[in-house]
Amino acid sequence: MESPLVPRRSAAPEMGARWLILADDLTGAADCAIAFRRRGSAAAVMWGDAAPDDQLPILSYDADSRGLSAKAAAGRHAALLERLHSVDRRLFKKIDSTMRGQPAAESAATLAHLRTRYGQQAFGVLAPAFPATGRTTVNGRMRVGGRPLEEAEVWRRDHTYASADLGAMLATAGIRAGTITLPVVRGGRLADMLAEAAAGPDEIVVCDAETDDDLHRIAEAGLAATPSACFIGSAGLAHALAATGPKAAREPVRITPDGRGTLLVVGSLAEISRAGARRLVADGCVAHLPVSPETLLAREGQGSLATQLAEWLTAGQDVLVEIMLGGEPDMSIGPRLARALAEALAPTAGQIGALAATGGETAAALLTRFDIHGIQLADEIEPGVSLGLTLGRLSIPIATKAGAFGDADSLARIRDRLRRARIEGSLT
Repeated sequence: MESPLVPRRSAAPEMGARWLILADDLTGAADCAIAFRRRGSAAAVMWGDAAPDDQLPILSYDADSRGLSAKAAAGRHAALLERLHSVDRRLFKKIDSTMRGQPAAESAATLAHLRTRYGQQAFGVLAPAFPATGRTTVNGRMRVGGRPLEEAEVWRRDHTYASADLGAMLATAGIRAGTITLPVVRGGRLADMLAEAAAGPDEIVVCDAETDDDLHRIAEAGLAATPSACFIGSAGLAHALAATGPKAAREPVRITPDGRGTLLVVGSLAEISRAGARRLVADGCVAHLPVSPETLLAREGQGSLATQLAEWLTAGQDVLVEIMLGGEPDMSIGPRLARALAEALAPTAGQIGALAATGGETAAALLTRFDIHGIQLADEIEPGVSLGLTLGRLSIPIATKAGAFGDADSLARIRDRLRRARIEGSLT
């Protein structure tokens, strides 16, 4: 009799599977789910107390756990998995490709959920690389732009672990992990290696990847070798998994054309987002409303800010609102700033023709304050930038972007795409 701990091999990758994507922030939830939408599956991002649509093939949920402690993040994931995960859905645990937040504790909670639900050994395939944005994995360690993650701006500004060694990271949550290096990923026996690993003592296997082809090999081998496994990674792996299924024509997402302006909000500290904001202002195509942390936290001048913003948007002017941070910003006030900005912009919600937000924390705060509970995904503007239609009190086009993704022209491309969407009335 075959041991229940040894996964059965399937002849081919799953086709047309239903997925639950559980992410630690909103932009990550969107840029993973959009991978499946681009293959023709209906997909949406939800958060808060929104009731998920069980008929939706691709359900992506923002756990909003990036800023929590390890214990709190694990607890939130356990509760959400109990509420959202069903036996007919494959499970994708989205983590940050630069290891921000609590990926180890959240992965441990995910494995614990699978053990409880299915009464068998839980196993995870971890491949956090996102080559399209310069994030790769070599010898079990993350790299950005070809250099060690520890040298990147995002690590210096915000990191949880002592190093970018993924095995050491997982060990902080008591997870036994092995590593599959690039020669094995590319060597032709990856499915066999994953099946053997799933039957062994390791709970998670870390897979190296430098290219999209590497991720496609991992996705196909993982689905073939480990049908009960969960996948852990970023949008790079999500795109690879989506590509294993059939491709169908996407149903168009249409709206009533809208002459109101687009609101672009930059709340991220990432330099690339700041450079994009400077480029937009220099182009002269947007009105610029800089706002200081002191103004937001003291709530002084917020009335005039909202009045000016509403006037421009109603007239069809695109507007860039930017939180101006100088020197070495205090990271601890980030959540307060995001909430204060959302409160300041709330009176203008009815005048917004389209919305763009950089940074998951900023986007989540704005949308929640605007009584929006989800996003119907439509398309991908560029890697890591999703386009969709808000669900809730407002129904407007929205683009979300992680702060460190893209280049100095990304915000200009986002502005142009949103302008076309609202004027032409089509998001696809």
